[in-house]
Amino acid sequence: MFRSVLIANRGEIALRVARTARRMGLRVIAVYSDADAKAPFVTFADEAYRIGPAPARESYLVAERILAVAKQAGAECIHPGYGFLSENAEFAEACAAAGIAFVGPPASAIRAMGLKDAAKSLVEKAGVPVVPGYHGERQEAAFLKEKAYQIGYPVLIKAVAGGGGKGMRRVDRHLDFEEALASAQREATNAFGDPRVLVEKYVTAPRHVEVQVFGDQHGNVIHFFERDCSMQRRHQKVIEEAPAPGMTPEVRAAFGKAAVEAAKAVGYYGAGTIEFIADGSQGLRADGFYFMEMNTRLQVEHPVTEMITGFDLVELQLRVAAGEQLPVTQDQLAIHGHAVEARLYAEEPERGFLPSTGKLHALRLPQGEGLRIDSGVIEGGEVTPFYDPMIAKIIAHGPDRETALDRLGLALESTIVAGPKTNTRFLKALIDHPDFRAEKLDTGLIDRNLAALGIVAPEIDPETVAVGALALAAREKERLEAVATARSGWPSDPWSEADGFALHPGREGSVRVLVEGEARDVRLEAAAEAAIDIPKTGHRNFTLVETGDTNFVLVDGLQTEIRMVDALDVTFDDHGGDAGGNVKSPMHGKLVALFVVDGEVVEKGQRVAIVEAMKMEHPVLAPRAGRVEGIAFEAGAQMGQGARILSIAEA
Repeated sequence: MFRSVLIANRGEIALRVARTARRMGLRVIAVYSDADAKAPFVTFADEAYRIGPAPARESYLVAERILAVAKQAGAECIHPGYGFLSENAEFAEACAAAGIAFVGPPASAIRAMGLKDAAKSLVEKAGVPVVPGYHGERQEAAFLKEKAYQIGYPVLIKAVAGGGGKGMRRVDRHLDFEEALASAQREATNAFGDPRVLVEKYVTAPRHVEVQVFGDQHGNVIHFFERDCSMQRRHQKVIEEAPAPGMTPEVRAAFGKAAVEAAKAVGYYGAGTIEFIADGSQGLRADGFYFMEMNTRLQVEHPVTEMITGFDLVELQLRVAAGEQLPVTQDQLAIHGHAVEARLYAEEPERGFLPSTGKLHALRLPQGEGLRIDSGVIEGGEVTPFYDPMIAKIIAHGPDRETALDRLGLALESTIVAGPKTNTRFLKALIDHPDFRAEKLDTGLIDRNLAALGIVAPEIDPETVAVGALALAAREKERLEAVATARSGWPSDPWSEADGFALHPGREGSVRVLVEGEARDVRLEAAAEAAIDIPKTGHRNFTLVETGDTNFVLVDGLQTEIRMVDALDVTFDDHGGDAGGNVKSPMHGKLVALFVVDGEVVEKGQRVAIVEAMKMEHPVLAPRAGRVEGIAFEAGAQMGQGARILSIAEA
């Protein structure tokens, strides 16, 4: 067994690998960018080395720098985690050339499975079913459009390289193909440096079922059962569970056999995942699934497999990389209960799942029976615009699916995050949705139920505003009232019927708050907790986080930010603009496309630009009709959140 490991990654996966490595007695070596200098995975490691600035292309993706650190630190092996260099065949070869073990498959297997078109041809020869489509070399737009017509709509455009939903577009109409193709190619180039795509038939009622495979360097290949990852948005996984609902032993055997054959076809060893798309319209069937791709690395959702099998997959990775045989055979494996994982992200579901960055003023993650939390951030840390905005993976296990989901639901209810917005309320609504509970799963469930899942802008909750306003007023009452009066033009009488809120002494130590013309009695019960009594709604509990001139109030999975602002501030609308016609960047990111020129007349809602953040594209729409003027950036420029891209004047 190795005595030391360098972890060529960051965040929760770096910390998760480090914990297993330390338990096994290995010396843990971390690498970090400037943005991660104080991150938990850095402080946990025995040694840590700076490898560059915050952008991944200047740090975590610089193979030469990581190898130089590995040599300097005397690392015997390198664990790549997932993402970054984990599926880079050249990096795996460079490790071998340097005499350092790569904790992953051979470079030949990474290459064979790294390009979706070649991988499909390879596994098809091994007898594994594949989705009908065009997987060839030709990439001319007109040719691919003709192929899409021949395949029949809807079709799916997919990047040949990479994964994670990047460079993937569903197209329902022939008229929309060229625009979707250009967008997919742009995103694929940004994410993987390779614009090539393939075109496939879009499977009706698709279910995403993947099989965890494992091989050793002695020719043994087995599978650790399946995971269902059908709950997706923008082709990215939201909820994962194991085993797959509705899976029978006979169908599981068919999935497992196909996955093992695919792995054997490339001489695979280490941890890997064979991803299948299944036609869920008639339930899971042995003749109703198709190979999509192989991820030649550990998956984000590996904890659910660990919880139902009892095996530490990272430990197995390290042992296989050291040349040991797998300690278990296929017939010795068994499924124990059910596990489900929710990805807690810093994002705003109500604004198209835009990433949300900033300081974590409060972070309280749940604990309890059957729960596991994998996180790479701590309270007081920051979610930056440079990396994936995951805050934590919340995993629940139980003797059956219902118990696991109930435990996950309670865990989400007790999760508190203040600062960046999160998808907590959305996750809770999803696991409680009747179709999800009834195992009526497919990858379109979320898109069909946006309103029911709370993916709409919530109305302002008067009680929430009252709690936050009261706490602000208790610290700085005179200043708050002055700003509020200037901003809303309220008269001096605090009991006017104007919109907004006002303060007035209440009964028995409470304070009466006027919210949208209605009086409310509010009281604070503790420094960190607030409670409000409203005769109409009964007793509600709020979590109050105070930070300078801003209060964060959390209730029912929603965060409301209440702050004192400049009376002349503008209010953003849903299109990334403001009341003055300025079009602003909705997030930190890169302006990858600009579709208008100075003087051009545009309509309200027209797409004027695309901002790329965290390797995903986000359209920016005109907040009103008018004439474009004052374009501030050229395509390719980096912009901060709220930066003005252009203005739209009245035509």
